[in-house]
Amino acid sequence: MLPGSAAPAAGSGMFVPTQTVGTVLCCICGVAMQPNPANMCARCIRGRVDITEGVPRHAAVVYCPDCTSYLQPPRSWLRAGPESPELMQILLRRLNRPLARLRVSLSGAEFVFSEPHSKRLRLKLRLRREVLNAVVLEQTHPVEFTVHDRLCDACARAQSNPDQWVAVVQLRQHVPHRRTFLYLEQLLLKHGQASLALRVAAAPGGLDFFFGSRSHAARLVDFLATVAPVQTQTAKQLVSHDTKSNVYNYKHTFSVEICPICREDLIALSPQVSRDLGGLGPIVLCIKVTNAIALLDPLTLRVHHLEEKKYRVYNFKAALTSKQLVEYIVLDIEHESPEITIDGSRYQLAYAQVARVSDFGKNDTMFTVRTHLGHLLNPGDLALGYDLYGANLNDDDMDTAMMRHSLPEVILVKKSFAKRPRTRRWKLKRLPMEEDGGNKAKGELEKRADEYEEFLRDLEHNSDIRFQIDLYKDEDYRSEMASTIGDDVPTVPIEELIEDLSLGDDEEEEGEEGNAHADMVG
Repeated sequence: MLPGSAAPAAGSGMFVPTQTVGTVLCCICGVAMQPNPANMCARCIRGRVDITEGVPRHAAVVYCPDCTSYLQPPRSWLRAGPESPELMQILLRRLNRPLARLRVSLSGAEFVFSEPHSKRLRLKLRLRREVLNAVVLEQTHPVEFTVHDRLCDACARAQSNPDQWVAVVQLRQHVPHRRTFLYLEQLLLKHGQASLALRVAAAPGGLDFFFGSRSHAARLVDFLATVAPVQTQTAKQLVSHDTKSNVYNYKHTFSVEICPICREDLIALSPQVSRDLGGLGPIVLCIKVTNAIALLDPLTLRVHHLEEKKYRVYNFKAALTSKQLVEYIVLDIEHESPEITIDGSRYQLAYAQVARVSDFGKNDTMFTVRTHLGHLLNPGDLALGYDLYGANLNDDDMDTAMMRHSLPEVILVKKSFAKRPRTRRWKLKRLPMEEDGGNKAKGELEKRADEYEEFLRDLEHNSDIRFQIDLYKDEDYRSEMASTIGDDVPTVPIEELIEDLSLGDDEEEEGEEGNAHADMVG
């Protein structure tokens, strides 16, 4: 076999020569290289052709410091974080036209670090263009953007006049307490649905959310429809009209009414409603309120979920609310059936012998009732329930139910515990809310403080409610501040708490600014 030749192909008997890549000399510097249409090496081509010629090295971008958004000409404002893909897209759009004019393609881009206070954004681009007889050349190119601060239209209106709103969401519920709004407040904080509101004002029977855009208000209404049974009505009022440009300016109003049925309410169903729900009731308890109402028959453990549209057809009211709960003491308990789980909650039918706490030392009145709390109650425990024996009811459906059925004298609702101390290892965040003069009546502050304390106790007793909201560790809590309470009193496990993040500037430690720190206090 001759040197430089390849072996014959197997089974073919043919000679296949070895293919070698030839080299030529650069016509400028004489360096050996692979041949190309220009007959020039890459160094000589870069020395004679600059593909970045005409590509801008400096540009400007407009930034709104209030809402952290950037101007996308001519009038759009887009929100983008530092060195985010959204910010990269905004900056590259400023260079698309020069690159297209020069027939330069962009093969890559990346951020170059710059000090946050320098008001500069730096990019390193990798550009590619065809030069000298179909030779493709790639080259890096730095671009520096100068950041100019300017308020966007919405922030400018809010700065000049906070009352210059475009849309308002009027959230109302006709009940004698504010527990629903306390719960919705935590949901709004967790999901950030009220962050775009110009301001939040407390109103008689509810809250008002003011927005600078109708779309922001509509998004809040859509969120409320997913967490509560609501009925929405809309209206608009003409503010101004430009006849030349045919532009109309309106103020939009969203009236959102929450269903008046709340958790732990006692409801008497009419015969027609009871038949439509499959013979449920006639006495039922509301055990959960989401975008549907969960009704429990405490005597049979049947549960029915009623949607908001179906509720508007029946439109029944609560016969007794949580404000009318009476405290009982359990004298004896006898279980009737094994414990079962319905919709994630445990129940057990039992017969309980109870007596009103207020009757102790006055009479010997006792009641033997059927309850769904057999898995929780033991002799000697306290429980809260509705006193049908001595209650003064003004409900036609309840009167009909008492005439047609043999109703129990007491409906137990939940187990009662000793009053907790005011100090807790956890806390809740609150919305910045404006109070109006109508809510400053005598005793109103004390009433709201009691309702908030009752809401905190509900969070400690009900893990299903805690799962939906965020509870934060209280940095000011000390274990010696809490008084001694019973071991059976429910508390919030420390594993369910999250750390509260606080931002601050530390100028004494190596000149670092804006250090984020989170302290864990158990």
